Amino acid sequence: MPASDAELAAARAAGWRGCDLGWERLQERAESALHAGNGAGATGLWRHGWWLARLRFSTDDPRYATSLANAGMAARLTGNEPLARLRYARALRLWGAVPDWVERMDIARRARSSTFHLRLEATYWEDYKASIRRRAMDFAREAAACLDAGAHGTPVTFRLHERWRGERPAAFDDLRKFLGAALLLAAPQSPDMTN
Repeated sequence: MPASDAELAAARAAGWRGCDLGWERLQERAESALHAGNGAGATGLWRHGWWLARLRFSTDDPRYATSLANAGMAARLTGNEPLARLRYARALRLWGAVPDWVERMDIARRARSSTFHLRLEATYWEDYKASIRRRAMDFAREAAACLDAGAHGTPVTFRLHERWRGERPAAFDDLRKFLGAALLLAAPQSPDMTN
């Protein structure tokens, strides 16, 4: 079984729909296209992601807001700055629902390395979840700053996508959905970060 099919099978076994992993992959491919200098390819992928989000995600799902913002980046790349700013501003308003979404997240257990870690996690699971939610809110604030920058056409000085590669959980749960929304956000980069 190819790796991508194995990943999809694992996602579905965890209760994800095909659109959940498909959305993630669209955002990753769009960023790769943009990084490779293929703005038209990135634009098409972000538009497809926005279409998917509108059909499959509720408006309080953080991925919906990210999809709208990324469609804003697509508008920016095609020279439609007013539409880009409008989409980022609307995404920022929708992002206001994130604290409630983070509080309701279903978080899968993480410990995998030893019996000791499994026991520790089991004993302090509520504390672990509270810590994960606090960290998620840090990501949420950073994403909100990126959305605000996008709404004003101001560049940000950090790259969220690079952090996604390191932060992406192996578990297919709500935390992964949230981190995808927070870190797969296309934000205007400062000129010294475009290479």
